[in-house]
Amino acid sequence: MKWLFLFLSLLTTGQVTFAQQVDFTHLQALLSIDPSQGKITGEITYTFDVLEPTDSVGIDARKMEFEQVFLNGEKVAFQKDENKFWIKNAFSESKNNTLQFKYSAEPIKAMYFIQTSPDKQDIQVWTQGQGKYTSHWLPSFDDTREKLEFDLSVIYESGKRVIANGQLVNSEEIHDGRTRWEFDMDKPMSSYLVALAAGDFKLKESVSESGVPMQFFYPEGFKEKVEPTYRHSEMMMSFMEKETGVAYPWQNYKQVPVQDFLYAGMENTGTTIFSDIFLVDSIGYNDRNYVMVNSHELAHQWFGNLVTATSGEHHWLQEGFSTYYSLLLEKEIFGEDYFYWKLFQSAEELKKMSDLGKGEALLSKKGSSLTYYQRGAWALHILKGLVGKASFDKAITQYLQKYAFGSVTTDDFLREVELVSGIDLTDYRKNWLEQSAFQGTEALESLKKSEFIRNYLEIAALKQLPLKSKKELLERALNFPVNDYIGQEVVHQLALEETSEVLDLYKKAFATNNLYVRQAIALSLQEIPQELKSAYESLLDDESYVTQEAALFNLWINFPKERVRYLQQMEGRQGFLDKNIRNLWLALRIATPQTGIVNRGQYLEELSSYTASHNRFQVRQNAFGFLMQLNALQSQNIYDLLDASRHHNYRFREFAKSLLKQVIANDKLLPEDKDLLEQELGIKESEAKN
Repeated sequence: MKWLFLFLSLLTTGQVTFAQQVDFTHLQALLSIDPSQGKITGEITYTFDVLEPTDSVGIDARKMEFEQVFLNGEKVAFQKDENKFWIKNAFSESKNNTLQFKYSAEPIKAMYFIQTSPDKQDIQVWTQGQGKYTSHWLPSFDDTREKLEFDLSVIYESGKRVIANGQLVNSEEIHDGRTRWEFDMDKPMSSYLVALAAGDFKLKESVSESGVPMQFFYPEGFKEKVEPTYRHSEMMMSFMEKETGVAYPWQNYKQVPVQDFLYAGMENTGTTIFSDIFLVDSIGYNDRNYVMVNSHELAHQWFGNLVTATSGEHHWLQEGFSTYYSLLLEKEIFGEDYFYWKLFQSAEELKKMSDLGKGEALLSKKGSSLTYYQRGAWALHILKGLVGKASFDKAITQYLQKYAFGSVTTDDFLREVELVSGIDLTDYRKNWLEQSAFQGTEALESLKKSEFIRNYLEIAALKQLPLKSKKELLERALNFPVNDYIGQEVVHQLALEETSEVLDLYKKAFATNNLYVRQAIALSLQEIPQELKSAYESLLDDESYVTQEAALFNLWINFPKERVRYLQQMEGRQGFLDKNIRNLWLALRIATPQTGIVNRGQYLEELSSYTASHNRFQVRQNAFGFLMQLNALQSQNIYDLLDASRHHNYRFREFAKSLLKQVIANDKLLPEDKDLLEQELGIKESEAKN
């Protein structure tokens, strides 16, 4: 936990650089959160050792206010700017120094206050430190190398639940309708892995085979989604312990789904926070399950949390390792074909990027997610093949044990592999870690070890051939039991042909009753011939919300006289948490001539209500899109869209801004609304039209 802390500060005498060598070992924090004001206050005690004489000690703290600052019990003066807080003193070598202070902040990043009800009474609070920095809400350290033990106590309104890293040792109501929650961590970690969530959460508890306490949280009213969402979690914990040879390093493991999360998930130490869009029922599990995110974030508890990359150049040691071990976990659940299919897909993406001259070296400070995650996973897959599974597994175990609770570089890892295997990895490092071009030929040879991949490639190679020369082969590929991926490839090739020429093959594809082969038909067959109408209608009852959504839309388009029947059959279905089916159903109902004026008004009112800010942004985005297509955006929807253009989620925010430009260019806005939008967005009508 030794850290050379460097920072810059403007003083009256000019710009001065302070270099400190200080080891922060412990944080004790009492935090109070006011969700209605978006504010956090706290009383902090840091314990630290001075390793070498220095004249200042500092902490990262963004846009915070401080008071009552004490060093070893004595009140001291302090200095701060927009990013740092520090004290100047004559520090000599010493241990167990204490720095105490009070602070307050209104975070604009890293801690989010999410309105989850129309009356604005229910607010969900959650944090996301990676990429945005915990120092926006907790005075801490942006440098990942500084590891210390964080013990948080949190005061929050009673009747809600607070979740944070570590063991919950006490919760008691104190005063003014508030409860104090106390958490204890017993191992050090980086600041970006500190996590906090609060809201209307319920809890299901479990335990792994080795005795690790596991806590599965869920929002009020979602009990039926707990089993499908968290399916296989206990098995995943056991797998990771056996595969790495290292016991789970933390006190317990919690998983918390939150609304409007920035990413799919975040591997905070012992406390993964993830997007609640992955809360699924048994049907949604077939399309959008939490397994991949679950396994990836769990793998991070070893790769990233237990051992942490020293800098961005070695980021693949976290993301590449977690992606690869996630794949190994998924292989246990979904089978070997799935494992090789995922590798094949990522290899295709990496090769395409490389062929376009956009390839990136894995050892880079500015690599893309595709590079760090997928190319990193490929580098490990190739390395295991090079040194053998036994040597690879032993090196992983020794690497994790040797650098536990510390920081690492790529050289640290490769050194362990070379020591175990006796193989010089110079060429491997050059080809797979340093070179920007993806090693497509070597990857393909590795993939061809799978019989499934060889069979798939044979079918995929038929794409450019005329139907008469490949029809028999396509038909044979649909024989029972059809492979998920090969069957989908057959359907995609059928979509390139005249439907009348392949009716018999489509009928056979329907008859496979393979969920994903039938889904491929729903997504690719746009013009439905009368001969396939009955079979296509059966897709409305497949156990896939993706299939149901596509089938409803295509049937509505192809058979106008049957629209009311299809809509009646699908009435009441919601789909995923983004209401993919319900939003589509409402839009189609509104656009169906047989819908009465009164009913159309009710449906439009419901669809319009989904743009309000308390809804999940995925629901809002779907509703905005349909209302725009229906030319039915009302004034409130436009103001909701303006609100969305300020949303904390980047992708949704950019979607909203783009749609607002289209709205402004529409020429159907009221003048006052148009002026307001142009002023808010800082654009002119001519720019919007362009």
